[in-house]
Amino acid sequence: MIDLSLENIEFIKILANSDSSILQKSMDTATKDRFHSQIGIILREYYKENTIGKPTGWIEKFENAGISEDDGKAAIACARRLGLEIY
Repeated sequence: MIDLSLENIEFIKILANSDSSILQKSMDTATKDRFHSQIGIILREYYKENTIGKPTGWIEKFENAGISEDDGKAAIACARRLGLEIY
């Protein structure tokens, strides 16, 4: 199970408040790997809970970390523009 570490929280907040074209240019291989593995899993689970009501616990984890619903949605939109498949 992926944890919502401080690094993951910051990564999600950056996604929520950044331009995907700028991020795409500045992501190195290690960042892309983390993005596709850890952040991808977190955002997919958060998306499932928000859209189909599948209880995953990520909404509560996001709220406790200070990530608003709007920030979560913006992070998902940015991640999709960066090529992450979220369904």
